[in-house]
Amino acid sequence: MFKKVLIANRGEIAVRIARACREMGVRAVAVYSDVDRASLHVRLADEAYPIGPAPSRESYLVIEKIIGVARYADCDAIHPGYGFLAENPALARACVDAGITFIGPSAAAMERLGSKTAARHIARDVGAPTVPGTLDPIDKADEAAKIAREIGFPVILKAVAGGGGKGMRSVAGETELAAAWRDAASEAQNAFGDARLYMEKYLERPRHIEIQVLADHHGHFVYLGERECSVQRRHQKVIEEAPSPIMTAELRKAMGEAAVQLARAGSYTNAGTVEFLVDEQRNFYFLEMNTRLQVEHPVTEMVTSLDLVKLQMRIAAGEPLPFGQEEIELRGHAIECRIYAEDPDNNFFPSPGKIVDCGVPTGPGIRLDEGIYAGWTVPNEYDPMLGKLIAWGGNREEALARMGRALQEYYASGIKTNVSLFRRILASRDFQKAAIYTRWLDDFLTAKPAAESRSEEEESRAEQAVAIAAFLWHGSHAGRANGSESHTVTESRWKTESRREQVNREPQP
Repeated sequence: MFKKVLIANRGEIAVRIARACREMGVRAVAVYSDVDRASLHVRLADEAYPIGPAPSRESYLVIEKIIGVARYADCDAIHPGYGFLAENPALARACVDAGITFIGPSAAAMERLGSKTAARHIARDVGAPTVPGTLDPIDKADEAAKIAREIGFPVILKAVAGGGGKGMRSVAGETELAAAWRDAASEAQNAFGDARLYMEKYLERPRHIEIQVLADHHGHFVYLGERECSVQRRHQKVIEEAPSPIMTAELRKAMGEAAVQLARAGSYTNAGTVEFLVDEQRNFYFLEMNTRLQVEHPVTEMVTSLDLVKLQMRIAAGEPLPFGQEEIELRGHAIECRIYAEDPDNNFFPSPGKIVDCGVPTGPGIRLDEGIYAGWTVPNEYDPMLGKLIAWGGNREEALARMGRALQEYYASGIKTNVSLFRRILASRDFQKAAIYTRWLDDFLTAKPAAESRSEEEESRAEQAVAIAAFLWHGSHAGRANGSESHTVTESRWKTESRREQVNREPQP
């Protein structure tokens, strides 16, 4: 096993990796930008080194600085986490050149499967169904318009090097295409240093379901079940759960085997996730592969009792997988809420600032992967995710009940958080029934709250209450209008009963 691992990331995922290192007896080395000097991942690491100014393009995205710190600190491995350089094959190659182990797939496998268009070619080759669209990057907006007319609107533009909903735009009609193309390409360039886009047909009301795969260097491949990731806001996942409420044993096996075939065809090693769209008839379509650890990996850990970060490190160190496909069993149900420093009542505007105090939910089945503490200032320069709240239960109903209780216990004062949004979602009948799809949350947020919260019986009671109130109001005001309103003041029954009790308690002559 490695002696020292550099964590090329920040926030809650850096904390998560540092804790895994501590449990394995491996020294964790943190890197930090100027604004992250007092971050929790820096405080928990065994060593920490500065890598530059706050903008990620001058710190966390600079490969030379990451490799330089790893060499200086005598690290024998680098874990990229997710985001930043996690899916950049240049970092994997730089690690090889420096004699440092990259905890992830090879650069070649990353290029084959991490590239959204290249992965679509492989999916077609292995027979995995794909969403109609382009197999190669599109060069110009004019070309995109021509292709969109051929496959039919609506369509969706996606970044070739994308992930996390960045560089992605839905396009309902041709008049929107030029602006969507410009915005998606610009966002992709800023996020990944690659402005290339491709196009897919936009499916109506699909579910987003992904399969977690693991592969070692000895030719062993397994899938660890699925995650339901359909609750999204603007293509960014908000709530994830495992297993999917619509999954059957047959569908899981078909999707799992398709994911393994894809990974095997791409000579993949380490942890990866194959994402699918599933339509209302439960037909599934390959979407993309994320060649890294996912944000939502804890729900898989909760239902499999496996530690994915430790398994990543063991695979990278050359160890074989300690289990086969037949030994993997899913137990119970897990739900994850991504907690952000943002204001849901103000169009989800980011809420950076100092955390005055915070409360950590505990109790049966509750886990919090956090990157904050009281007194720390949430910076404005990065994604505002504070942490991930995870609840496990013997079934989905128990997991929902525990999540509801944990959300009541969670607080972070001094800033705004999106915890109130999760309380609204959990109270939704659609979510409770798992009647969700990738645009469900966007539709839910634009719907009238009253229509969401009232049943037919409640609507009937409300109408009766309104009618009674109107009758009483009319009677009262009619009396005033006729001059017949009584001026007798009737005392409260509470006061009358209280006096009667007092009289009864007084001694009688």
